[in-house]
Amino acid sequence: MTVVAVFNQKGGVGKTTTAVNLAAALQLRGRTAYGIDLDPQAQFSAIAGVTASSGMETVLSVFQHSRLLRTLIQESAGGLHIVPAHLELSKVDSQYGKGYNVVSRLATVLRTEQFGGADTPLLIDCSPLIGVLSLNALFACDGLIVPISADHLSFKGALQVEKALRALEPVLKRRINRRYLLTRFDARRRMAWDVLRMMEERFGGEVCRTRIAENVSLAESPALNKTVFEHAPRSSGARDYDALLDELLDGGFIE
Repeated sequence: MTVVAVFNQKGGVGKTTTAVNLAAALQLRGRTAYGIDLDPQAQFSAIAGVTASSGMETVLSVFQHSRLLRTLIQESAGGLHIVPAHLELSKVDSQYGKGYNVVSRLATVLRTEQFGGADTPLLIDCSPLIGVLSLNALFACDGLIVPISADHLSFKGALQVEKALRALEPVLKRRINRRYLLTRFDARRRMAWDVLRMMEERFGGEVCRTRIAENVSLAESPALNKTVFEHAPRSSGARDYDALLDELLDGGFIE
């Protein structure tokens, strides 16, 4: 299983949009796609069409009651297999410290449960905070996608992620494989090109070649609780996420 976390410390950058549409793109290619919603706002869950009635149907119950992760999976109408989120999931950040056994809990569960199969990708949608939930995703993931919308504040958020990763990696004893994804790209705006230039100068070959263009369908689909492939399968947004999946598969980022 390839575990991919999607995270930036700034909200509104296309984090959830990226996680759910990559999962949907995989599903459309006949790949069983799993997702874990680690954001108490539960937007990934809502777009996928699954809900948790309480925190006990989320990863919170793994922490509080050692519940098996696979018992929390719900299947969406589109065939995605999701562990949903709920507002009560925020209790994980407020009630638990950041000791090693806590922040590595998800990684341990995924390993011991043999969650999914060898060729089954898992997408984790993180909350936009460096807390217990996001740290669990970082400890568990094989790869990290950092979406950066075409503005300077989003780029600064990515720099903070990079700083946090450098601090974590001596504990992990490995370097997390990452890709920086430019979202909400509008080729007519000079700022968009400025942010792309800064990304390439700072992150080099880890910047995705695929850019997610500003697109009405991508903006509309979350409000309709649909992936872009369900809402507008012929839109440029759908084509961009399909192209992104091609890039990640071809480069071995997702196996």
